[in-house]
Amino acid sequence: MNSFSDSRPPLSRRLAVSDVPPEGLDVDISATPDECGALASQNGLPAVHALQAELRAQRWRGDGLKVDGELRARIRQTCVATLEEFDSQLIEPIHMRFASPPEEAPRSRRRHEPAEIALDEDPPDPLIGGAVDLGAVASEFFTLALDPYPRKPGVHFIEPSGDAAQVVSPFAALGRLKPPRDP
Repeated sequence: MNSFSDSRPPLSRRLAVSDVPPEGLDVDISATPDECGALASQNGLPAVHALQAELRAQRWRGDGLKVDGELRARIRQTCVATLEEFDSQLIEPIHMRFASPPEEAPRSRRRHEPAEIALDEDPPDPLIGGAVDLGAVASEFFTLALDPYPRKPGVHFIEPSGDAAQVVSPFAALGRLKPPRDP
């Protein structure tokens, strides 16, 4: 049983924008055994053996933050074809941008910076209270990287044989209950 409530992410590492120097900051996140257990529970996995994220945080557009890096995890999954458990590894790039919501942005930025975002660029995620939870970011990228239908290496789905047409429908018995139709 883990000690995390549903309202708190299983992995949390807060970083205030004000703590990021002009040259940027390297942040390494390694999940503890309890955090790995919480991540496994949250994602319906038998186990998360290890999770690490190597991130680079840099100031972006004045009071914003740019986070780039890579997530690596060793996990145990259940094969959807055989229901056997197997170990696998995830490697996922992380690229995110954060900005203060317009109502929290300094007045000088609101007046002088255009709020336009390039068409091929996602809008930045909001900074809440001038900080970002890098652990929650790593948790989100971990969850999104999971294969929703994992298969153990070497296992392939086998189509049912051609005898499928001979299978009797479970509704066939209902057809026998109908009274015969008059010609």
